Amino acid sequence: MPGQEAILIDQVERLLQEAGTDWDRRAHRVAVLAEAAASSSLARFWQLRHPHNANPLVFAGWIELVRGRHLGRMEDARAAADHCYGAADALPDDPTPWVVLLGILRVMRADSRELFAVFREVISRDTWNREAHLQMLRYLSPEECGSRSGQLEFVDRLRATVPPNAPAVGMELTALVDEHARITARGSIEALLVRRRWTDQRATRVLDAALADWPRPGHLRHAAALADLNLLAFALIQAGRSRESADTFSLLGGVATAWPWSLDGDPLRQFGYWQSKH
Repeated sequence: MPGQEAILIDQVERLLQEAGTDWDRRAHRVAVLAEAAASSSLARFWQLRHPHNANPLVFAGWIELVRGRHLGRMEDARAAADHCYGAADALPDDPTPWVVLLGILRVMRADSRELFAVFREVISRDTWNREAHLQMLRYLSPEECGSRSGQLEFVDRLRATVPPNAPAVGMELTALVDEHARITARGSIEALLVRRRWTDQRATRVLDAALADWPRPGHLRHAAALADLNLLAFALIQAGRSRESADTFSLLGGVATAWPWSLDGDPLRQFGYWQSKH
């Protein structure tokens, strides 16, 4: 095994071991690392080193998922799913293999019954898993295999039960930003008036609820908290409430995420412009 690959494997292993049974942090680290390593042979070397260990198996599955998302199809869905099942057998309490399998089924546009069955496997292990809820939210969208009403029904059920600082707390705001992107992409007069939607009753309620809690230091503790805070800052600006985003930008500390800022152009330029206003 090449020395550089061995060093990288040791580093990835250490990061995942440090996450322990913090499933939210574990999934986030696997996702970020898999995205970074998708074009490499790291997963293959790691599997050769530990063929039955949960970590290289789930990592290999997520790598295949990343590649499938980029291609718009799974090259070998069965092999990718087998990685997930192997990881689930090796570490039964871990929801992460089921999260990856959910993503694979989403790329395949599988039947909703299959996705909901896998979703239940995730939430039985990690009730408020952010990535799994995000996968279902996008699968149920009009762009994929659902409808706006179906997506809103999913969001409404979640809103009724989700704790205010759970990893999945940002799903309703995500749905609103997705709707913003959907309308903008269509063009026409509706796109020119899209910002008016940010002042309707639902959007106002969602933004007010997020503003009441999210910008408080230490309130959001999940691994993707900065991504959700970027979402809030973007939404406030779309709603013409940029003054109210000061505390959110302060918590972000200059950390920008590509989405949703890329909806308005270069994400770093957009983020930097609005951050400079405070």
